[in-house]
Amino acid sequence: MPAVALLAACSDSTGAVTPANAAEAPQPQGTVDMAKLLQPGALPDEVMGKADAPVTIVEYASMTCSHCAHFANTTFPELKAKYIDTGKVRYILREFPFDPRAEAAFMLARCSKDNYFPMVEVLFKQQENWAPVQDAKSALLQIAKLAGFSQESFEACLTDQKLLDDVRAVQKRGAEEFGVDSTPTFFINGKMYKGAMSIEDMSAIIDGML
Repeated sequence: MPAVALLAACSDSTGAVTPANAAEAPQPQGTVDMAKLLQPGALPDEVMGKADAPVTIVEYASMTCSHCAHFANTTFPELKAKYIDTGKVRYILREFPFDPRAEAAFMLARCSKDNYFPMVEVLFKQQENWAPVQDAKSALLQIAKLAGFSQESFEACLTDQKLLDDVRAVQKRGAEEFGVDSTPTFFINGKMYKGAMSIEDMSAIIDGML
């Protein structure tokens, strides 16, 4: 099966989105005001890359979304090496959880402070070990302990009502102001793309903006 046939998006409905053929740049599925998109929200943006990079990518993701994990595990490392580390792309990840487990995972990432992106990476890599299992809390605790959490700091993080409210506010803003309804959704210099794109798709889009 060609890789493009596997590309889709997670949502809280049964719909899925498949990008265009990887041979050419996918067509955007909408545009947003980049200045508005980058205005501060309920939580400070988690940013990777140079502030003055010519291309800015904002990704809305859910930690329990299998397509988000596929992108994080397969495409993102190449995206980081090819564009983020070379100063061509600034990357921002925003929370768009579809369920309480995704909310909990994002809360733990936020509580990791300077280790936000490493925690997100581990949670996506380990997604099958915690997202679908019966006792997700114990599974998340084991991952969190490896990241330096104690039982007490783990419990404190997951019972932080303000943090939960803020994570939900990020999602609500994404949906209401920018039309996000599935994950992953990317805004690349204000153009909207839905679905777990390949590095070929993303390169075709980004190279056209450099």
